[in-house]
Amino acid sequence: MKNSALPKKKSFRRANRWYKWLSPGLFIKRWLLLSATGFFLAVIGSAIWIKLTPIYRLLELTSRLLGFIANIVPNFISGPIVLLLGVFLVFWGQSRTVGSISEVFQIDKDKELVDLLLDRRRLNRGPKIVVIGGGTGLSTLLRGLKQYSSNITAIVTVADDGGSSGRLRREIGVQPPGDIRNCLTALADEEELLTELFKYRFEAGDGLVGHSFGNLFLTAMSEITGDLEQAVAASSQVLAIRGKVLPATLSDVRLWAEMEDGRLIEGESNISKAGGKICGIGCMPAFPPALPAAVKAIKEAEYIIIGPGSLYTSIIPNFLVPEITDAVASSKVPRIYICNIMTQPGETDNYTVSDHIRAIDRIGKQQLFDAVLVHHEPPSAKSLERYARENSHPVYLDRETVGNLNRRVVMANVMEEDEKSGYVRHDPAQLARVLLRWYSGKWHPKKH
Repeated sequence: MKNSALPKKKSFRRANRWYKWLSPGLFIKRWLLLSATGFFLAVIGSAIWIKLTPIYRLLELTSRLLGFIANIVPNFISGPIVLLLGVFLVFWGQSRTVGSISEVFQIDKDKELVDLLLDRRRLNRGPKIVVIGGGTGLSTLLRGLKQYSSNITAIVTVADDGGSSGRLRREIGVQPPGDIRNCLTALADEEELLTELFKYRFEAGDGLVGHSFGNLFLTAMSEITGDLEQAVAASSQVLAIRGKVLPATLSDVRLWAEMEDGRLIEGESNISKAGGKICGIGCMPAFPPALPAAVKAIKEAEYIIIGPGSLYTSIIPNFLVPEITDAVASSKVPRIYICNIMTQPGETDNYTVSDHIRAIDRIGKQQLFDAVLVHHEPPSAKSLERYARENSHPVYLDRETVGNLNRRVVMANVMEEDEKSGYVRHDPAQLARVLLRWYSGKWHPKKH
């Protein structure tokens, strides 16, 4: 039974593949028809050019042949046979052409060229989405969103001064490439391989130990192209990413935070380690100019997403750039903030959802988003115990206070939990699905 069913299955798949080439929106049918018309006109034109003699003879011969066939085989039989033969030859020729193209471009055998074209058309028609943030939270979100649109612009903070990025910043004077590197790999088609390559850290070599390959790659590109913006643009072409990644500013920004006990902490990497409650945050130099391309992307956006990420060191630094803040505030498109699942020790100890919102409102001095996405189900007991040892707890939704802040609440299960380590994070696929459902109007927050 299996052997007899196999040819039928292959025939069905082949017929389905041919049918896909006729799908609306692929812009294939019109060009096939145009090509056939052009070929016919070229033949007619050539015949006219050489004084019609061959074409008259060809038409006469064709007429005699068709008359002979019609006398032997009735037209209601011979006509369909010839028609089907012609259609078969057209589709056979086109399928062989597509196969040759796929072979030359080394397209994955598990994927059909028509499927890739349909996916590309669908993604190109996706909404213009601007995502603002930094850290691993932003790259997690991008990994999910790229399945829905190629028109994504990630605006990334450049305040990082720790690890490999911090060393490159101090020793070479380039802007920190770490968060941008993560976003580039998240938007790349060959994400898994590139992520491993860009995350690779050297374990030997004078001056190389601890550096990631991706950071060194972007640093070298910055030196070659002249600045981080050009380096990211060139890297995006090399990696064939879906969308764009832009730094919020090209200024050498350094964060500072004022603690409740009066201490002034300088440096992004030192803020979360300082302990205590943050009551103010800013940057040096104050009011850095925004990257013009980032402001343009916000103004042209159809959907703006803020977060997820560390509140004071990944989200808020973007809004220390006044032009970014003003562009988001004046936008009339849907704007949503993705609240963290757990509190972050040293930054958001004991924070509720409304505390996160108020912190962003204080920096922006105006309302920057209309809705907040909050995870619904709590983590497992194992994860809660593990986080409790670090003085971290689920962010509590104080719904009434959030309502008083004029924000809609979107509740959904968007968490992914590592069973071995107990760590939780946002699930890229589920998070993107919920965000696009809310954007399309099919999601009704008040009912959930």
